[in-house]
Amino acid sequence: MTDPEEPIRIPIEDVLDLHTFNPKEAPDLLADYFTECLRAGIFSVRVIHGKGTGVLKKRVHSLLKKSPMVDSFREAPAGGGGWGATLVELRKPKK
Repeated sequence: MTDPEEPIRIPIEDVLDLHTFNPKEAPDLLADYFTECLRAGIFSVRVIHGKGTGVLKKRVHSLLKKSPMVDSFREAPAGGGGWGATLVELRKPKK
């Protein structure tokens, strides 16, 4: 049994599905996730926010516009896991 006070460890992969988290956690979650992706050398990620009414998508896009870690982002094409996902390119660290 896990301790409810212990933070959840997110596996660092190139996909983050926000459906399993509270929308209020999105700002800190995205920042922490992008930081860990950069540490792991992952620069292209897919953030799944779902189609729905677009509330979470709008929130995610607003956060991506403000993030200094994000180089660019766009909607994922339907064949590439789109219809509710955004492809994000993270800034590669300067050498």
